[in-house]
Amino acid sequence: MQRPYTIALVGNPNSGKSSLFNALTGLNQKVGNFPGVTVDKKTGVSKISETLTAHIIDLPGTYSLYPKSADEQVTYEVLLNQKNADKPDLVIVIADASNLKRNLLFCSQITDLKMPVIIVLTMMDIARQKGITIDTAGLSRMMGVPVVPVNPRRNKGVSILKKTISDTQLTRPPALPDFINIPALTGEWLQEIKPLCGLDSNYAALHVACNYNELRYINAAQRIRIAALLGEGGFQKSKVQAGEIMQRYKKIDTVMQQCVTIESPMKKMVISDQIDKILLHPAWGNVILLLVLFIIFQSIFWLASYPMHWVEQAFAITGNWLNGIMSPGLVKDLLVNGILAGVSGIAVFVPQIMILFGLITILEDSGYMARISFLTDRIMRTAGLNGRSVMPLISGMACAVPAIMAARTIQNKKERIITIMVTPLMSCSARLPVYTMLIALVIPDRSFLGFLNLQGFVLMGLYLLGFFMALVVARVMNFLIKTKERTFFLMELPVYRAPRWKNVGITMIEKGKIFIRDVGKVIIILALILWGLAAFGPPKQMQAVEEKYSALIHQHPERHTEIDRNHATEKLEHSFAGIMGHTIEPVIRPLGYDWKIGIALITSFAAREVFVGTMATLYSVGDVEAGKETLHEKMREAKREDGTPVYTLAAGLSLLIFYVFAMQCMSTLAIVKRETRSWTYPAIQFAYMLGIAYLSALFVYQVFK
Repeated sequence: MQRPYTIALVGNPNSGKSSLFNALTGLNQKVGNFPGVTVDKKTGVSKISETLTAHIIDLPGTYSLYPKSADEQVTYEVLLNQKNADKPDLVIVIADASNLKRNLLFCSQITDLKMPVIIVLTMMDIARQKGITIDTAGLSRMMGVPVVPVNPRRNKGVSILKKTISDTQLTRPPALPDFINIPALTGEWLQEIKPLCGLDSNYAALHVACNYNELRYINAAQRIRIAALLGEGGFQKSKVQAGEIMQRYKKIDTVMQQCVTIESPMKKMVISDQIDKILLHPAWGNVILLLVLFIIFQSIFWLASYPMHWVEQAFAITGNWLNGIMSPGLVKDLLVNGILAGVSGIAVFVPQIMILFGLITILEDSGYMARISFLTDRIMRTAGLNGRSVMPLISGMACAVPAIMAARTIQNKKERIITIMVTPLMSCSARLPVYTMLIALVIPDRSFLGFLNLQGFVLMGLYLLGFFMALVVARVMNFLIKTKERTFFLMELPVYRAPRWKNVGITMIEKGKIFIRDVGKVIIILALILWGLAAFGPPKQMQAVEEKYSALIHQHPERHTEIDRNHATEKLEHSFAGIMGHTIEPVIRPLGYDWKIGIALITSFAAREVFVGTMATLYSVGDVEAGKETLHEKMREAKREDGTPVYTLAAGLSLLIFYVFAMQCMSTLAIVKRETRSWTYPAIQFAYMLGIAYLSALFVYQVFK
């Protein structure tokens, strides 16, 4: 089978690489892993011309060919290793036109690898705002490769790029001279390394000389010979690398002088700079950040209230309809009180999940999310981290699994481990259904000034509590883990842009579908298991319950409804689920929880949101009036044996605090093991989070009861 024509997209972070990947591939994308590493491999298929379909690889962003993180190492490996399965036939280098000088450093390094290259200029509109004019024809001539301006966000220039790709594939361009004089930096040994390792370019040979001990495709015999050559030539790695960068920037200065015109020596202050004066202000910036978070959490309750009510009513109507047309029996009980109750308990929160992801997408698309990293860098440093840890933590508000994977970009091993260990303390979207259900149950729906909602304040407080506990734990770990390695936080702030509303809408729909599909599978399976555990029990105990209530009905037929309700309750208590709950009840009773909550704590270890589905199933199994009340109404009416409500303010707050801190997610533990390559870290993580959750919940319950 012929190998497909492969194109690699490379470029600096925030250069528009992902936007171009989306424009070229559309929906023909998939995500896997590069062989041997846990770094994401984003690939897709693009129809370039009638005769050419290309395999597109979106390589991790990097500033140069000297890797400093696992992500950058992958890009390095794919471009330098002649035997790599993903070795591209063509490299497209994405360069930010508004920061061209810095981007040309990476471009020049790629061209010196003697691979077919196309330079794509993005951010041309931002360059014009800064008064920058680029002679693309002249730039193409001086760099020796095609240069194509593209605006992938608006799909402008993509057709020209595809034609350029097709032309490059049909007529392989001749080898170009080196961008800089590489042999002058090294010596005669360079010409011996090229044939020894089967390399085509002087620059690839230079990189082998610099990193031959780390490169997996260099064998032992080659390493011995390379070491001897370098020893004879008096090779000094740092001196050669510094000389290379100096030479490249000297040549790039010449390119900039001939191909780039700036209207005024004084750089224009674009709108982004003016906005940043306010949003990045040491005082006002943090106030605005808190205001943005406040609006997000208010919106989750306010905007979602109507669709949530519609979903809840739709399931209630469906339950009543099924209850009316089906005859009593196990099948009806399984369908209405098992599957339907479990699915309805989680489906009602889909609007809130979609709104949360939509608002996060708006923050990312507008460029404000990067400012959050900048603003919180000082706070991060007090905990022994830096602003680079903020993005995984913020991503943890959506899901801890990809957030922990995002920590790969952190170069300092200690900071990376600490970030991984504290990221699950951030309140993810899986906690949102639990939060909103319990908040609606125990927190009054009061408003201030007509639009400030108390429930929204509490929700925001839970998210902030998780964040600040993450800082506290990070500070402790920073004290316990000793290292001399220091890091500095450098990041490029993207310009502000209007959100792509189509992208926001697509993200909301996709996240909603993923939530329903992935969580729905778990909910249905657990609902079936729970229904079985709650509907059946040890035969002798269940028979004794049946005989007891048969006799009561025979003696007091006028109290049929009351007896049926007590019968359902006692039957549930003697079921397998009831036995499980009663077994752990002594441990959780000091927290204010009953045995039903105990069952939900166990099942929600599969995924936190399963708590809601579990409660829906438990409060429906055996209900003599199934479908007549919503889950919220059933939980509000739940009573203990002494007649007191189960869900008091103290119990509700205790349960909220428990879920803020507890590690109730198998997937997160699995990804931590995968990223750290050890079970030690997930074991410590599970233990410390459970300990904090239990003690905090105990304290809150004792204070408020």
